[in-house]
Amino acid sequence: MLIDMRQLHGVYLVCGKTDLRRGIDGLAAVVQEQYNLDPYSRAMFMFCGTRKDRFKALIWDGDGFLLLYKRIENGRLQWPNNQNEIKKLHTKQIERLLSGWALESSIKTSQPPRNH
Repeated sequence: MLIDMRQLHGVYLVCGKTDLRRGIDGLAAVVQEQYNLDPYSRAMFMFCGTRKDRFKALIWDGDGFLLLYKRIENGRLQWPNNQNEIKKLHTKQIERLLSGWALESSIKTSQPPRNH
């Protein structure tokens, strides 16, 4: 990954759908106005749109914003649907999400979703 996760002051997942046509200013406004968090805090804020095969991440790196965009070619993200909620994630949850698993698993032997 391009980002040293140890340098971040948290990773926040914006649940539900976000309009991914928004750019840096629009996503920073969501963080600030809807969730009363500081987009300049050196945290990573992750957003997902209607399609669960892509997301954007916004990070302030000290002298500017990074806007990351990723599209998953085979599969979908198990993005939480509860609109207007933000979750602070720990490293294991980020790994699970980006691997196609749900953030939390009640069954330890479950398999990731299969792609058809």
